[in-house]
Amino acid sequence: MRLRRCRPVIVVCCLAGMVPLGACAPSFPAQSAGLPDVATVRTTAPLPVDTEFPEVTQDASGTPTEDQGSGTWLTKWGPLSEADRSLIQKVRLATLWEMTIAQEAVQKASTAKVREISKEIASQHHDLDVEARDLATKLNVELPVRPTDDQQNWMSDISGRTGIAYDTTYVKWLRLAHGQIFGLIGTVRGSTQNTLVRKFSEQCNAAVLNHQRLLESTGLTTPESFPTPST
Repeated sequence: MRLRRCRPVIVVCCLAGMVPLGACAPSFPAQSAGLPDVATVRTTAPLPVDTEFPEVTQDASGTPTEDQGSGTWLTKWGPLSEADRSLIQKVRLATLWEMTIAQEAVQKASTAKVREISKEIASQHHDLDVEARDLATKLNVELPVRPTDDQQNWMSDISGRTGIAYDTTYVKWLRLAHGQIFGLIGTVRGSTQNTLVRKFSEQCNAAVLNHQRLLESTGLTTPESFPTPST
């Protein structure tokens, strides 16, 4: 088992005559604590990287192009497993598309019920994102900066529709996504030895369970809204 300690890294910039100008990377601006605009996340331009490793480039799917390391890392809050890190990253991915499309649904959904639940979903995803970014900073976990290809396709499918078709497609993809991550949350809560991740997984469990109930309360779910159960 590979152990890794999370330590602050100090970068020293030498005299200009001895080091190329690009040696000292500029710091990235902090992301606003407010909810991002729909257009912000869906743009093709790179978004700010909320990570302790700003020099590592990432592709459009949000996957680091440089291996950050595998196995279990040793931290002062307890061992940090790959599953622990995956949960933090996937919650960030969920925010990048689910919160954004929920904000859109508040304005565009044809039924009052969908508009109402979307406000709560967007608000709770914002709170989870704050926690995920704080955890990533403490534990040196790289975060994705854009939704995955599948998530971007879901957003396009929803946004391209109007009326009740918009509402049913919105409910379908969000309920499916919440069902997919729900299993990971349970796995991490049951296995993690990291006290920070343990608390975070409980927050995720409460939020995702609530979102599933909200989406089901619309009466718009179909068999396609649910992931295939694992055997």
